[in-house]
Amino acid sequence: MAKNVLMWDETLFRDPEVFEIDYLPDEFHHRETQMQELAFQIRPGLRGARPLNTICKGLPGTGKTTSIKKLSQEIEETTKKLVPVQVNCQLDNTKFSIFSQIYRRLTGHLPPTSGASFKQVFDAVARIILRDDVVLLVILDDANYLMYEGELNKTLYTLLRSHESYPGTRIGVILVISDLAVNILDEVDARVASVFRPTEIYFPPYAEGEIRQILHERVLQGLYPGVLSSEMFELVVQQTMQSGDLRVGIDLLKRAVLNAEHDARKIVTQDDITKAYEVSRYLHLTFTIRVLKPEEKLLLKEIATLSTSDAEMNAGEVFKRVRDLMGIRYTKFYEMIRKLDAMRLVNLHYREGRGRTRLISLRYEPARVLEEVSR
Repeated sequence: MAKNVLMWDETLFRDPEVFEIDYLPDEFHHRETQMQELAFQIRPGLRGARPLNTICKGLPGTGKTTSIKKLSQEIEETTKKLVPVQVNCQLDNTKFSIFSQIYRRLTGHLPPTSGASFKQVFDAVARIILRDDVVLLVILDDANYLMYEGELNKTLYTLLRSHESYPGTRIGVILVISDLAVNILDEVDARVASVFRPTEIYFPPYAEGEIRQILHERVLQGLYPGVLSSEMFELVVQQTMQSGDLRVGIDLLKRAVLNAEHDARKIVTQDDITKAYEVSRYLHLTFTIRVLKPEEKLLLKEIATLSTSDAEMNAGEVFKRVRDLMGIRYTKFYEMIRKLDAMRLVNLHYREGRGRTRLISLRYEPARVLEEVSR
């Protein structure tokens, strides 16, 4: 029995980094077609021309961000002439903050926190591009977040028409979209559409066999032999398929092994996996709430509170509830509801009758949302 007890200075992880969400694997499988299409789109940039504009579209956890990170890594190892800049639009969702990240990529530091106007930052970026004779590839990850803030057209217009203000600047754009209901071309105005003209690359959900192979590679790299039995591994695959998100499976492996370590055991049990899944399946909820603005968290909290009664909620009644509390008009309220819907935190649907009634329902258990939003 003693041989199955983990000593205080032992670990079950051969390489814990393998189970981090932002880990970039050396071997990246099952997205070869998408990678080849992306490489074709950016190829003009390697020759000093403007890269072709691209939309990468697919559900969360389908390899979009990893594909682009791998591509960016290859670019940086190959040339200094094409500079990839990846911006997380969940965090940076204004034109100024996006150009601040571009400025940081080119200079190594952010622009001054006070006193710097957008024009000054934009001018500085353009001058560096011209001075260093480089081509910029701007990757806007989760670009649909720019729509809810009204920043999509402004950002794309400035990027794609920069050559009009600064002849010689060459900037290509990749938009990464995780909401399949969003049609970016319907959201951009004519002045942007005339220069955008993107190619769309679709990232389908991973099949069960693909998920099994990816998770198996992580287990071989990250855990010592014998830690996870084949039976327990299949349980992890099953629960990953149930969640529909590869990231849940990777996080599930990490938490299950940590549970075993906590109990000083050398093998992972079904109970370890079951307990881990209760946390990992809320991965999307946790990460999404983390990037909400205070007023959006407050609105979500009120919706969760109302949801505890199981009564049907229509948008008008919810607005009356939060109008005075939040001091907002209906237009602003509805924009926030649309954003929560697009972020897959609530469902916004319609009931036909005397006119169309907008109904709101929570996608998660109210108690869990209230717990997350109060952290």
